Amino acid sequence: MNSRNVKKYPPFVLHLLGWSFLVMFLMWQPLSWQIQFPMSFWIKQTVLFALLITIFYLNYYYWFPRFLSKNRYVRFILFNIVSVIMLAVVIEQVKILINHGEQMDRAFRIAREANGDKKQHDKLDYFALLTALMIIGLSTSIAAVRSTQLDKQYRQNLEKEKINSELSFLKAQINPHFFFNTLNNIYALTVIDVEAAREALHKLSRMMRYVLYETQHGTVLLSQEIAFAQDYIQLMQLRLTDKVTVHLDPPNPLHDVSIAPMLFLPFIENAFKHGVSAVQPSRIDIQIRQDNHKIHVEVRNTLFTDKRAILDESNGIGLVNTQRRLDLLYPGKYQLEVTENKEDKEFEVHLELETA
Repeated sequence: MNSRNVKKYPPFVLHLLGWSFLVMFLMWQPLSWQIQFPMSFWIKQTVLFALLITIFYLNYYYWFPRFLSKNRYVRFILFNIVSVIMLAVVIEQVKILINHGEQMDRAFRIAREANGDKKQHDKLDYFALLTALMIIGLSTSIAAVRSTQLDKQYRQNLEKEKINSELSFLKAQINPHFFFNTLNNIYALTVIDVEAAREALHKLSRMMRYVLYETQHGTVLLSQEIAFAQDYIQLMQLRLTDKVTVHLDPPNPLHDVSIAPMLFLPFIENAFKHGVSAVQPSRIDIQIRQDNHKIHVEVRNTLFTDKRAILDESNGIGLVNTQRRLDLLYPGKYQLEVTENKEDKEFEVHLELETA
């Protein structure tokens, strides 16, 4: 992630507003002293204002990110001290150039004669230095906040890119895994029934269009996902014997919501892979229910002791990746329970998913 994708500079309006307040502080506040300031005073204030802006942005864009943010404290302090010293030197040179001291002496003398004011203009030099130190402190504080915000945004974008990349990788794993098994089924079917194989190819092409095009948006409708599952079941039933009973019970009525695509398929595929037998009676029951903003998916299948039906690496890529996808897409919003009942010879997967 390039940091240029993050807003690099604070809003222009805030900068303009802040400098406007500084102008009022430098220019308007002295007017309350009841002194007729000479032109040299306003020239010196203008130069001071320009120097303060320079110090602010030097610290903001250079000294802070290059030194303080990298824990180079000595260099940071040194460069800011040099900045303040240079400001003092330039101001003194400007005062000499425009004969500021003599003109201010005259202005204060006139003011004392008029109302007995005893303020001394030499305090203005200390005022300039203190103002410069305040500007450096303010610049450092704002730069620190900006640095924290940029770092936070960078980490968020990096994590988002990582999640998107991982989801794409997981999805790429699930799809070839499913189609590899399905193509094997169709190949076996061509030997037994050519017409059934053609029908299976038609269903598979429709399912491939769904995966390649409909799922690219990141979410699909629940009705689309159920239709996809129904196509898959019908495709698998073409090669099953009459000893296998498969039942899918969709929500009634069905309220369409957006969900991540192909979340249910690995559970159904696992049931076909480990829960059917060509010689023994077996069944697969799939129930999908909706409860307010929750979706409940239950997949039960016959448990054969000679087949492993637990959620581990031996059961293929799909189930493992589905758990990982759920962790990434629905953190804290799903519950996945897997039950292996050897006494009743039943294996059950229950997924509860919050969609709101």
